[in-house]
Parts: sequence; C-alpha cells; structure tokens
Amino acid sequence: MKRHPRRSTPATLTAVVLLTGCALVAVVAIQLILGQAPWISYRTVAEALHDARWSDLIPGVAGGVAVLLGLILLVAALLPGKLTVLPLQGELNSGASRRSYRSTLRAAASTVDGVAKAKVNLKRHKASAKVSTDRTNTAGLADAVREAIERRLDQINPAVRPTVKIKVHAARSRS
Repeated sequence: MKRHPRRSTPATLTAVVLLTGCALVAVVAIQLILGQAPWISYRTVAEALHDARWSDLIPGVAGGVAVLLGLILLVAALLPGKLTVLPLQGELNSGASRRSYRSTLRAAASTVDGVAKAKVNLKRHKASAKVSTDRTNTAGLADAVREAIERRLDQINPAVRPTVKIKVHAARSRS
C-alpha cells in the first residue's frame, strides 16, 4: 500500500527536460547523417563553449540555475509529502484514502441539524470544518458538529487522531 505520494511532478518535469534534450540531439544527428543543414551547428556550439570563461556571466548564471534546479529536485525527493493513504489502527495494515477520509467527515458534519453546507480540510494533525447554516442563532452548533465528527473518528479509528476545529458561518446576520 502506497502511503506517501510518488513525487510524480518533479519526476515528470525531469523526464520532459531530458526527453526534449535527447530529441534535439537525435534530430541534429539525423540531419547530419542525411547531409542536411542541422538546426544547431556543432561547430558553433563547440566554439561558443571553447571561448567561454568560468568568470563570464553566462556560465555563472547557467551553473547557478543548474544548482538551484538540482537543489529543488533534491528537496522534493527528500521531504515527506502529504500522506495519500491515512493509516488506521488495527492488526492489519489498513488505511483510508485522504479523499474518502475527508468526505466521510464532511458527511458526518452535514448530518447535524441546522447545517446547510460543510467543508472539511485535513492538515497533518488537524481536521478543520467550515459549516454554513441558515440559522440566526448558532449557539451550540459548533459543539454539535464537533461531536458528530469525533463520533465518526471513533468509528474510523485513525492511527493518529486529528484535533477538530470548527468554524460556523451563518448565512443570515442578526438584526
């Protein structure tokens, strides 16, 4: 079971850059084999690189950009991302997808009397719910929603129980 993201965005960007470079080299090589004028002249590139000095601006900027991109890819590979499957307690290696976890908590919040709409966001150790109501008096609604979400968390039994934060938005204002 894959619990962590697969880092597909950095891998895809790296693959696209390498593929573009390889395709360009292949096109130029094929043009040279067929006796056509290549898009990029090998002689022009070789002369430009031969004439470049380490103290020039262009090699310094290119090296800085390469180092920066390398560091970004290294950080993306080493830092843990959001869990895609949230672990559940129990003897078996079980988990719930982030999407289903969020939707079941939203459904629990929506069952509370007076809640018109609910939205749940999951952070590392926090579940925050924003609920909208048509009521003018919202006293006790936040506590009722918190209790409903905590009951659902008791049923789900996550390995790491998030703290629950509730915000209530009344559609009508008091007059």
